[in-house]
Amino acid sequence: MFQNGGALSRERKIQLNAFEKRAGIRFRSLELLNLSFTHRSCCNEDPSRSLNNERLEFLGDAVLGLAAASCLYERLEERAEGDLARIKSYVVSEEVLSELALSLGVDQCLLLGKGEEQSGGRAKRAILADATEALFGAYYLDSGFEDAFRFVRSLLEPEIGKVLQNRHHKDYKTMLQEYGQKYHRCYPQYKLVKKAGPDHDRTFWMSCELAGSEYGPAMGKNKKEAEQCAARAAYDAIVAGGGLEAARMLQIDSQ
Repeated sequence: MFQNGGALSRERKIQLNAFEKRAGIRFRSLELLNLSFTHRSCCNEDPSRSLNNERLEFLGDAVLGLAAASCLYERLEERAEGDLARIKSYVVSEEVLSELALSLGVDQCLLLGKGEEQSGGRAKRAILADATEALFGAYYLDSGFEDAFRFVRSLLEPEIGKVLQNRHHKDYKTMLQEYGQKYHRCYPQYKLVKKAGPDHDRTFWMSCELAGSEYGPAMGKNKKEAEQCAARAAYDAIVAGGGLEAARMLQIDSQ
């Protein structure tokens, strides 16, 4: 059922076994594990491969969401629904999942098409995060919900701990948006100031305007990253100008 592009080579089996050992899990079907790492670009360039990891990603997203919600519900008995939702949105984010992928070695196991490989796909956050969700979905199918839940929870609990200790990477765009909505009844506006470099290595500069003040510009390797940096510049400036009260207002999602 899970064969995809022929039998696995001896070298690929060794690689997948090494991944299992590093992740602390064991698959009954290495073909299913292999499928979780198969990006659609690989199938587009290889007619013998008819399946990719997108359906597993869909399933894994549900497993991840339930495991995260359950963990937060049990661990944070006194927290309101809004607090739980904010923490959950962070621990299941693309940023966190891609970092987990790198720590597990998912990047080394990805099967990519030549074009995607050459464009740096092995390091793209979206591809890494999607493959991690696909891994969760594959493990659920292979070993059942209890084992999958235990595995996902072991990965998420340290991330939840970072949030509770205020050691996590903050989503400055979200913080600034909630601050602007609550205290100024407006939203931050981001503007592309300039971009430079070839298509495969672009740098973007974005500015952020909020309540009549402009911050930045700040740069990033894509627009999303540059917007985050501009939002952080705004955050730092507001805190510096408003002292502890501004800092308190901007800490909406840090607890």
